Amino acid sequence: MRRPVKRMARAATKVAAKAPREKRASRRAAEESHVSAADSMRGKYVYCVIQSAEPLKFGAAGIGDNSSEIHTVHYRDLAAVVSDVPLGILDSTRENVLAHERVNEIVMRDHTVIPMSFGTIFKTRDDIVQLLRSAYDAFGDVLSKMRDKMEFGLKVLWDRDSIVKDIEDEDEGIHRLKKEIALQKGSTYFARMQYGRAIDAALQSRSERYGSEILDRLRDVAVASRINKPIGDKMIMNAAFLVSRDQEAAFDTRVKSIAAEHEKLTFKYTGPWPPYNFVNIRLKLERV
Repeated sequence: MRRPVKRMARAATKVAAKAPREKRASRRAAEESHVSAADSMRGKYVYCVIQSAEPLKFGAAGIGDNSSEIHTVHYRDLAAVVSDVPLGILDSTRENVLAHERVNEIVMRDHTVIPMSFGTIFKTRDDIVQLLRSAYDAFGDVLSKMRDKMEFGLKVLWDRDSIVKDIEDEDEGIHRLKKEIALQKGSTYFARMQYGRAIDAALQSRSERYGSEILDRLRDVAVASRINKPIGDKMIMNAAFLVSRDQEAAFDTRVKSIAAEHEKLTFKYTGPWPPYNFVNIRLKLERV
C-alpha cells in the first residue's frame, strides 16, 4: 500500500511544479494577444514623402494624443514620414490640421517634401512600402522638380465700397448714370439695372488689371504660379507661388514693394509652405 501512495505524492508534486510555469505562459500569451490586438487597431499616418535612404526621426509633434514619434518608412531612396495613429477617419480639427502642417514644416527645413493631403492613413507599414514602390518614378520625378523650392501664398483684398466710389468719380458714364438716378422722379429700375451692370464690369476690369500687374511684377522671382478661386467679394486674388530657396529674399522684397504702392489693397502673404498647390500625384493604393 505504501508504494502507490509514494508514487501518487511524486505525481502531485510534478503537477504542482508545472502549474506556475503554465500560468506564466498563459499570461505571456494573453499579453502578446493584447499587444497584437492593439497593434491591429493602429495605422500609419503619412505626412509627406522625401528622398532619403537613411532612417530618420523628427520628434513627437505629430497627429494624435499619444505623441507617437515621427519616423520614416523606406523603399530604396524614398521615405514616407509617418507616425502611428488609431485606424479610422481622422477629424479635421484645427489642432489636427495644424499638427499636419507643423510636421511638414519641420521636415522641409532640411528636405524637399511632397506633402500628402490631410488624413492620409494606411493600415500597415507594408502598405506604405507598396505605395512608394508603385509610385516610385512619379515621386522621384516630382522630388527632382521640387528640389530646393517652396510655396508662398498671396491673397489680395480690397474695400469694395471704397473702390466703387473711386469708379463713380473716375468713370464719366457711371458718374452720369448715378446723377440721373438721383434726379429722376419716376421709376429708376432700368437706370439702376444699367448702373449695376456698369459697376460690375468696371470692378471686374479693375480686379483683372490689378491681378495682371501683380503677376507680371512677381514673374521673374518665382518659378511658377497658380491662381485659385477668390473667396468672398473682398478678395480679388488668391494665388500660390513656387519660389526657389535662393530667390526667397527677392520674392519677399518684391511683394512688400508692390503692397507699398497700393494703399487701397490689403496683401496677405504667407509661407514658406510645402508645395501643396504644385504637386498632383494620384495614389495607387486605397487609404483606410
